[in-house]
Formats: sequence, C-alpha cells, structure tokens
Amino acid sequence: MKAFRKSCVLKLSIDWFLSCVLCVLLAFYLRLEGSVFAYVQLILPYIFVSTAALFVAEFIWRLPLRSWRSTGIPDLVTLLKTMIFFGLSVSGLCFIGGTAFRVPRSIPIIHAFLSMLALGGSRMLFRCYYERHGCKISGRYSDAKNILIAGAGEAGTMIAREMLRHSEAGLRPVGFLDDDPTKKGIKILGLPVLGPIDSLPEEVKKHDIEEVLIAIPSGDGRLVRRIVDLSQKAGVSYRIIPGIYQVLSGAVSISQIRKVDIEDLLGREPVELDIDAISKYLRDKRILVTGAGGSIGSEIVRQVARFSPEFMVLLGRGENSLFELEFEIKTSFPGLKYELVIADVQNRQKLERIFKKFRPQVVFHAAAHKHVPMMEANPDQAIINNVGGTRNVAELALEWSVEHFINISTDKAVNPTSIMGASKRIAEMIVRSIASKAAPWQSFVSVRFGNVLGSRGSVIPIFKRQIAAGGPVTVTHPEMKRYFMTIPEAAQLVLQAAALPYNGKVYVLDMGEPVMIKNLAEDLIKLSGFTPYEDIDIVYTGLRPGEKLFEELLMAEEGTVESPHEKIFIANQNGIDESFCEKLNYLLKVAHEGDVEEIIATIKSIVPNFRVDNEKVTPADRITINNI
Repeated sequence: MKAFRKSCVLKLSIDWFLSCVLCVLLAFYLRLEGSVFAYVQLILPYIFVSTAALFVAEFIWRLPLRSWRSTGIPDLVTLLKTMIFFGLSVSGLCFIGGTAFRVPRSIPIIHAFLSMLALGGSRMLFRCYYERHGCKISGRYSDAKNILIAGAGEAGTMIAREMLRHSEAGLRPVGFLDDDPTKKGIKILGLPVLGPIDSLPEEVKKHDIEEVLIAIPSGDGRLVRRIVDLSQKAGVSYRIIPGIYQVLSGAVSISQIRKVDIEDLLGREPVELDIDAISKYLRDKRILVTGAGGSIGSEIVRQVARFSPEFMVLLGRGENSLFELEFEIKTSFPGLKYELVIADVQNRQKLERIFKKFRPQVVFHAAAHKHVPMMEANPDQAIINNVGGTRNVAELALEWSVEHFINISTDKAVNPTSIMGASKRIAEMIVRSIASKAAPWQSFVSVRFGNVLGSRGSVIPIFKRQIAAGGPVTVTHPEMKRYFMTIPEAAQLVLQAAALPYNGKVYVLDMGEPVMIKNLAEDLIKLSGFTPYEDIDIVYTGLRPGEKLFEELLMAEEGTVESPHEKIFIANQNGIDESFCEKLNYLLKVAHEGDVEEIIATIKSIVPNFRVDNEKVTPADRITINNI
C-alpha cells in the first residue's frame, strides 16, 4: 500500500512539473514571443491557479491510479478529457479573477494543448522504455528462452507485449514471421518481421530460437499444421495462443499459452453467424433441449444461453451429466432461468406432461443413441430410442404449437450401413412428414453433420488414453476417413440453420475436407511428444459391424442447393412414400418385440439404400459439398 501511494504521488508530481511549470513557461514564451521573465509576477499566480485546476481534474478522472507501463488509446482519451476540463477550468478562473489575472485569453488554450502533449508523451515514453528495457533492468533476461512468433498481427503483437512486460516468464521475443509481404522488414514493438512462415528453419538457426509461438488464432488447421511441421523439422518446441474470441476480447496473456492440440491442426476459419437472425427466434423464448447432458446437447445449451432466452428446459436421462451441466450453468450463466428434467424421450406420457407444463416455443432434439457397434448389437433399442423418441418429441412439438423444431442428425444417415445410421435417416423422414402438417409460422428441420472433436466416445479421447498407456493406438482401417468439426462450431451452425426461413428441410453443414484417421493418430502421437511406429505403434483392427470406410454427407441422388449461409446447404430430398406411417408403426412394433430380422427387413423397405454389410460405396456415391 505504501509503494502504491508513493507511485501515485510520484505520478502526480511529474504531471505537475510538466504541466504547471514547463508547459506554463513554454505557453507564455510562445504567446509573448520570448518576453517571459518580464511577466514573472503574472506567471506565479497563474501557476498557482493551474496547479489547483490540475489536481482537481486528475482527481476526477483518477489519473494517478492508471498504470503508465500499459498506457493505451483509452488512457489517452481519458487524458484528453482531463485536459479539456483543465483548460476550461483555468480559463474560467482567470476570467473570474478579472484584473488580478491579466493573462492573455489564449494562454490557457495553449497551456492545455501543451499539457496534453507533455503528459501523453511522458506516458508513452515510459511504456516504450519499460517494454524495451524493463526485462533487462530486472536482470532476468539472461536465462530467458529465445522465442520466434509466427504471426505479426494483433494477436502476435499482444503476446509480444506481454513477454516484454513480464520478464519473470523467461521468454525473450526475437522477432516475427508472417506471410504478408508488406510486413517484411518492418518493426513491431522494436522487434523485426524476419520473413515468411516458410523461412522458419533458417531463422531458428540464425537466431538460436528455442521455441516457436503460433499467434494466428484465425488461421485454419492447414496453416497450424504447416508451422508445426516446420518447427519439428527445425527441432524446436512449439506452442499456441488461445482462440480468436479470447484475442478479440483482449484476454491473451502469457499464462494462456498452451501446447498445440489436435483441434488446432483440424481447425477451420471461425464461423460467421447472423446474430440478429438467431436472436430473433431465441431471445425471450421458452427453449427445450433433449439430450441436454450430451456433448452436442450441452453445447447447444451454452450457445442458446448467450441469447437471453426466457426459460430453458434441460431434458436428459443421465443424472450425472445434467448435474455437471447445472454446475457449469450456475458459474457461467448465473442469470439463466432453467429447470432440469430427468426423462426418457421414449416415455410419451412423461413428455406430454413436460410440454403441457412448460409450453416450449423452440425445441432442439439431440437425444439419441449414437455408438454404431453398440447399436448393431442392440438394433431394437436403436429403433425405439432414435426413431420412436424422435416421433414422440416431433409430434408433441406439432401438437403444442412449437415455432421451431430442430432435429440433430448425422452423416451416417446417408447410404446407411449401420442400424444407427438407418435409424437417424428414418428420424429425418419423420421430421419431414410432420413438417408437411405444420402451420405457416412453424418450422421442422433436421441438421446433418459428421463427427465432432472431443465428444463422448469419439476417436480423439480414445487415442489419447491409448497413448497415455504407452500404445498401441488402434485404427480400424488404413483408408478410414471421417469428417470432423469442433463441438462449438457444430452447435453454432445448428443455431444458424434453425434461423433459416424454410420448413421440412434437411440441412447439411459444410464439414470441409475428410480426414484420414491414420493421419489423425500419427498427428496426435507427435503432439504427445512421441514418434509414430517407434515410440507408439499403430495397429489396424479391421472394420467393426456397421462401419464403412468413409461417411457421406449427401447421397448421389440428393445433391444440394445453397442456403443464405455459406456453410449451410439444403439437401434435395425425395418424396416420402404414402405407406411411410404404416411401415413406421410396424417397425416400432417389431422393435418392441425384439425381432431383429423383421427390423432389418422393414428398415430396407423404408430406406432402400440401407446396406447390412460393409461393402464399399462406389465413387459415384461420394458426392460431397465440395463437388456441388
């Protein structure tokens, strides 16, 4: 506290000397053309008046409490306001003083302008000096790591400034790399932009670099992979700063630098959302989310909560996952009104009571069984839950006048070779069938996407556990490919798709390029600090029941049309057979009876593309968004 008080007194003293001594003398000198000493009797009272005005102004805007070492634009704006008040105050006091202060009227104006330059300049000089020499003064730079920053944009500048301010972190920024040719050779915070990203190995040798810091939060996975590969080639370690939202909020600091994760290598450009359109159908609305405790369901809850809904009903049948979600909500969204409901979408009577009590206006249906091999072993439960549950929720949504119903589907619904995929395809057909009965102001849609990184049971957590155990990492087939996106990206695009003005559509999210699972395993082993096939082996176990080498987002006969959003497409769908409802009733009947042969036969009658073996799909069927 004493040190703090001394600091405030010192800052106030410096400001007084610069403004009320030097700037006063300079203002009189400029106004009176050098005849300063002839007006000493006038200058001394003026200094007394300006001192009082300065202390009052600095007290009002609390200037002594502001840090000089981190002075920025907001601080200079505050200083400008202070000097305007200061100039007007001095002018007013001189006017009130009348003949006692025979000061030319322009003196306070010149004085305030000079004070602004002097006080602002002193702060900026202190900040520059601290950033360039603060670490050296502390004596801690001798043991610091030489850091090369990949990315000379806003994020790179912010993190370089943090390193220069905090010598205790033991990081010495040497320079930047950036592919923008206009930046080559320029200096940022006194640090040079050494060249393009591809010059990384040369610069590492030339400057004895010990670590590369990736500071391109808006870069896609290919750029991050390129930097990682170059760093590995150069034999230096590498880390990355947080994502774009943290950078935009100004929340980047040295403590947030982390190791590169697999999500960074697979990352894509940030999703640009139409916030107004999403807010229009979510704000002040009653929202129901089924499967709210799951990976996608819980992320939908987080995303929706940001749009200030009136009330949220979080429905799930797993009490532990809902308990964890509630703990997070209380921390991150303390003002959210919600209720947890333990229920199974198979229980229609329970669902009816829920709809009657809460009268939801928007429903996100994310409850489903999703594990392919497990559903192959339990086809009756796949049908009862994924098909029967979807019908229950969708029919009740229609009956209770829900405005927006969004069914979460999967790429496994296309040319399905698994019971799970077929059940999700039939669920899409149910939603389309009910959409045909909807009022003009209602919307019933499905959103189809591939695998999400980090979801429960997904390949990434499994690989990480296998690597931690010393291997081997198991991959079903060397040619296995899958589409991937992050959980937040998937949830954001689901919210965006629901805002589109169409009913009865199946939306297909742009999943980018498919990823070889073998390459994914190799990357994850490298990021864990091991060498594939030497430290950690990769073993191929063969396709599991219901699996295929790749998942398609579209069928050959479907195709797509563009939607108003660049990352969302609309699948062209064939008409639904008139006998669909009859077949659906029969499918649920044989599922409750556990008749596996009849289940498969009925699925084939509803979904002609359903395959019960693992035969490969022909190249003609492999139509993806990038081919449209």
